[in-house]
Amino acid sequence: MTDLAAWRPCSVPENTSMKGRFVRADLFDATRDAQALFHAIAGPQNDALWTYIPFGPLDDAAQLAAMFSFAKEKMGWRTYLFRSPQDEVLGTASYMRIRPEHGSAEIGSVIFSNQLKRTPAATEAMYLMAHHLFVDLGYRRYEWKCDVENEASKRAAARLGFSYEGCFRQDMVVKGRNRDTCWFSMLDSEWPQIKNAFEAWLAPENFDCDGVQKHPLAAFRA
Repeated sequence: MTDLAAWRPCSVPENTSMKGRFVRADLFDATRDAQALFHAIAGPQNDALWTYIPFGPLDDAAQLAAMFSFAKEKMGWRTYLFRSPQDEVLGTASYMRIRPEHGSAEIGSVIFSNQLKRTPAATEAMYLMAHHLFVDLGYRRYEWKCDVENEASKRAAARLGFSYEGCFRQDMVVKGRNRDTCWFSMLDSEWPQIKNAFEAWLAPENFDCDGVQKHPLAAFRA
């Protein structure tokens, strides 16, 4: 057991920008970013992206700005948006349930545009968020939670290196139905191996001339 006698609370995530090879993560600014983010992930053509998000779909950029502003002010979220190297907005994710006194935070409200899904940029976006929390801020625990019916989210958590912890039955009522919530976590002691796997997978030599991966992420954790 780690000796925590000298433990000090961590800082709240406030890094304004995190840059990778495929994507950049910027702290969301409602005035600057709401319209571009709405265009990327909202509107009738994107309603399916909101199936397992506790709020939405949203009607316009003003509603989106109000929702994320409320989440920041009332629930302490720190929301980031993801941009391509060409500065195109591709999606969003938020640090939630931030408990700096315990060194713990959750990654949630992950909404990737159809352009971002299943791309190296999507994986790198998750790497940047985890790296900031563990390496820059010294957190001990990183959480991922999802609806038990959200098979894509459960697969993503496992692929990214989170460990399944269990299911909270009848955890919430969301959009008029029951939600059982699956909990996953990643610990600081596990991060070095997971970090090395991320970086090996993201390396240029792991992709062929068409940008297709040569080896899956899990292969680098074996």
